[in-house]
Amino acid sequence: MRARLPYLASLGVDAVWLSPIHPSPNVDWGYDVADYLDVHDDYGSLADADALIADARRLGLDVWLDLVPNHTSDRHPWFADRPEYYVWSDQVPNDWRSIFTGGSAWNWDARRKRYYLHQFAPQQPDLDWWSPDVREEFDRILRFWFDRGIRGVRIDVAHGIVKDRELRDGIEHMRNRPEVHDVFARWQRVASEYDPKPTLMGETYVSLDQMYGYWRHLDLVQNFAFVRAEFELEELRPIVEQTMAHLPPGRRPCWFGSNHDHSRMATRWAGGDEAVHRAALFLILTLPGVAILYQGDELGLEDGVVPPERILDLADPPRDPERTPLPWTRSGEEWRDPWLPLDNTERNVEGQEGDADSILEYTRGLLRERARFTDDGYRTLPSATGVWAYARGGRTCVLNLTEDVAGHEGLVLQPWEGRII
Repeated sequence: MRARLPYLASLGVDAVWLSPIHPSPNVDWGYDVADYLDVHDDYGSLADADALIADARRLGLDVWLDLVPNHTSDRHPWFADRPEYYVWSDQVPNDWRSIFTGGSAWNWDARRKRYYLHQFAPQQPDLDWWSPDVREEFDRILRFWFDRGIRGVRIDVAHGIVKDRELRDGIEHMRNRPEVHDVFARWQRVASEYDPKPTLMGETYVSLDQMYGYWRHLDLVQNFAFVRAEFELEELRPIVEQTMAHLPPGRRPCWFGSNHDHSRMATRWAGGDEAVHRAALFLILTLPGVAILYQGDELGLEDGVVPPERILDLADPPRDPERTPLPWTRSGEEWRDPWLPLDNTERNVEGQEGDADSILEYTRGLLRERARFTDDGYRTLPSATGVWAYARGGRTCVLNLTEDVAGHEGLVLQPWEGRII
């Protein structure tokens, strides 16, 4: 990772968000944390993490961590030593279902003769966020990493960490509880102890209407309505307009087309069509606010092919295809026995570096133009059918989202072409 930081800096990004780096049995590939205050030995040590943070800082990059507060691994010492940190019941109390197993979200613990809650795998018991001790533990965890120079956290399952205290039926009592905002208000107070204040970004897997409330105490709110939409003007433009209309003062929107839980946008949106992928990059990188590029988006990397016998993920359908390695070289030989197979190295950094016609250099150019926008304003402009035109301060972005040549105020746009004027 340290060796690749200059490449990331050359893209023109500001921060690097890492998947979970903590010790873990890897039942859910790092999202089952066994120790929040250490580094998995597959990746190195705390000293290596400190060196990464320092190297990134010298290159103008912030490092963000993935924080998993909803649950731990059942191998975390808390599960044995502090069972009161978790959600328990003497019987199955409600109809809540596990996202991974599809069955009941309650699992019998023979040692304690009680049921514990797991929204995900049985090896991922949910923490009880009504517990003052749990809240104090995470205050310490945040300070531990902020003290080491971490400048932001992505909060896993941000909408689901607080459950109904009475454990009533209905998914509305399992996730998206109003009391969750008290937790994030508390975390903002912790973050405000630091200068510059670290960023709190939530994985807010909720509807667009429900999303706005999370801006109260989170700096960034991930927009899943956007990433889950079809790459069509009629679907995406209303989402952007509604998001910008409800944006609270002092907050910024957040856009992305790929991540570790969703098929890469080169596959899902573009279907392997390079022109469509460039259009998706243009949109994400010219909209106001914060843009997230998933590793490989800057290359047009598509989902990998993972044979059934190599599937690791517990989810159905599995998320392994979008989690395959990024090829740095034409041969891919830099990867030796990777966690998932690297079946196709056609799109790689080595082959695109310095090629003016490549997606990588197109992405770099977009990021240079992005840096020239002077404000985070947005205004939809009148345009021809299939063309999305919007004002960004004193500049105009025009994107042809059709397979035909289109025009905009004397400007000729090729299919899927975007222009900043």
